Amino acid sequence: MANLTVAAALAGLIATIQLVQYPLFALVGAHEWPHYGAEHRRRITWLAGPLMLANVVLAVALLADSSALHVLNACFAGGAFALTGLVFAPMHGRIENRASESAVRLFVRTNWLRTAMWSAQVVVAIAIV
Repeated sequence: MANLTVAAALAGLIATIQLVQYPLFALVGAHEWPHYGAEHRRRITWLAGPLMLANVVLAVALLADSSALHVLNACFAGGAFALTGLVFAPMHGRIENRASESAVRLFVRTNWLRTAMWSAQVVVAIAIV
C-alpha cells in the first residue's frame, strides 16, 4: 500500500505540474525568469524530492519478490528518477538561465514522458496490491 500511495502522490503531483505549472512558464517574462526558475526549482524540490526518494526505496524493497509486476514497478520508479536527474534537472537549469519560448515548449512536451511513467506505475502498483 505504501508503494501505491507514493506512486499515486507522484502521479498527482506530476499531472498538476504538467497541466498547470509548466504551461504557465510561458507567461513569465524573460527578465523575471532567472529568479522565477530558481524559486520554482527550490520550492518543488522540497515536495518532489522526498516522494521520489521514497518511491525508489519502496520499489527496490519490493524487488525482494522479483515478480514481473515488481520489476516493472521498479523500472517505472527508477526510470522516472533517472530521467529527472539526468534530463529534466539540467533542462530546468538551462531554461532558468535562458528561457525561450521554444525551450519551454520542448520542456513541457517532453515532460509527458515522466507523467506517463508515474501514471503507469500507479496502474502497476494497483495490480500489485
